[in-house]
Amino acid sequence: MFIFLIIFISLGFFIFSFFFSLFQEFKKTHDHGPPSYPFIGCLISFYKNRYRLLDWYTDLLSVSPSQTIEVQRLGGRRTIVTANPANVEHMLKNNFSNFPKGKPFTEILGDLLGCGIFNVDGELWSTQRKLASHEFSTKSLREFVIKILQEEVENRLIPLMEDAADNDHVLDLQDVLRRFSLDIICRVSLGTELNCLDYSRPIPPLVKAFDTASEISAMRGAAPVYAVWKTKRMFNMGIEKKLKESVKIVHDSVLEIVKNKKAKVLENDQECDLLSRLLSAGHDDEIIRDMVISFIMAGRDTTSSAMTWLFWLLSENQNAEEMIVNEVETLLNDNGENKAIDFELLKEMNVLKASLCESMRLYPPVVWDSKHAAADDILPDGTFVRRGDRVTYFPYGMGRMEKLWGKDRFEFRPDRWFDELTGSGILKAVSPFKFPVFQAGPRVCLGKEMAFIQMKYVVATILRRFEIKPVSEDQPVFVPLLTAHMAGGLKVKVKRRNQN
Repeated sequence: MFIFLIIFISLGFFIFSFFFSLFQEFKKTHDHGPPSYPFIGCLISFYKNRYRLLDWYTDLLSVSPSQTIEVQRLGGRRTIVTANPANVEHMLKNNFSNFPKGKPFTEILGDLLGCGIFNVDGELWSTQRKLASHEFSTKSLREFVIKILQEEVENRLIPLMEDAADNDHVLDLQDVLRRFSLDIICRVSLGTELNCLDYSRPIPPLVKAFDTASEISAMRGAAPVYAVWKTKRMFNMGIEKKLKESVKIVHDSVLEIVKNKKAKVLENDQECDLLSRLLSAGHDDEIIRDMVISFIMAGRDTTSSAMTWLFWLLSENQNAEEMIVNEVETLLNDNGENKAIDFELLKEMNVLKASLCESMRLYPPVVWDSKHAAADDILPDGTFVRRGDRVTYFPYGMGRMEKLWGKDRFEFRPDRWFDELTGSGILKAVSPFKFPVFQAGPRVCLGKEMAFIQMKYVVATILRRFEIKPVSEDQPVFVPLLTAHMAGGLKVKVKRRNQN
């Protein structure tokens, strides 16, 4: 018994020493990341900071010499999070082929997005990219977008805001802009009118299902333990059951629209919407369905999020708002003419574009994006990447790095986007790898120009006619899902501009 006790104590001491040294080594290799432990990784820190993940990651990155940290989740592969532009350029451009989205990412969104362009790699992505790139680059599509904007703004958005101003109603501007953006993207991509801005009508089932599916899919990506949602999906229980039901409504609804549009295209090839163009190219209905769902996701909440935060920031920065209003008035009343807003006029609205960029720097619609290494690699800052590692670049944190934007990085300053040397009012070139809100490299957002057209048109029209005053003085809460939004919306009072 004595010998057995000695062996037992020695074995226990050996095991304790082994795991203690392993723990020390773990901590040493994660000096600039969250505290990590054997087996459970950073689960404790992740749980403690679950309500402030964005600021937690930003704080960790800001004290890292390379602006890169390592994160080890329970049951998950090693994750590298970076706010280093050189690393971002390496991932998105220089070694693009080694950093596909990867199965772990496509699995998260696969139920909703299927084989759409945002959720595939390789040949399938390349084929869809070439097709979509051709359609997005046509002058006729750009003219079609501006025509739809003119109709929707003048016939639906402005009357809604005039009614709120005349009757002293409180509007949830975020909800208004989301409904408006969905109406626009559905007309542009599907050639279908949902009339979401008509508050007297019930919200279409497609919209409710899309919101639910997007939210639950985002929760998958943020889960500290992936095995939990995978188990729920396997047994079709809890929110995974709800996701499955919502995805079916989305897929069936969009597929029905595709089939109805197909019949119209056969009768009339003059349709200008993206769906008609894709159908004319002869692609399979389900592939087109998945592409269209990706377009809706990209075009709906991203633009409305950027505009919502801009309106709030302008309410806190009256000088910037006055500069935008003066720019718009000057352009529209050049030489005494009362011009209509068109593409050429929108291109000249540099103060407005700078303000939008500054808003998205602080509150990017997509706060992070991940790739998965296909092979071992070394990032420019010296970080070793193993095959299968998840590598995440972090636009939210990048917009708050002193090394990138200076000591005034938390301030809303549209003038930082202008070339100070020339003083010509021309926007300076900023690396997309420093400001990757539209991605960069081969996967750069195809709808970037369309997004700026829509945002400029809407913001210019609203600010020219109305003053927007938030009801609450509290700092709004930034909520990151697949696309970020403002918690509780943006409740505002609307007043006709220059009204005594």
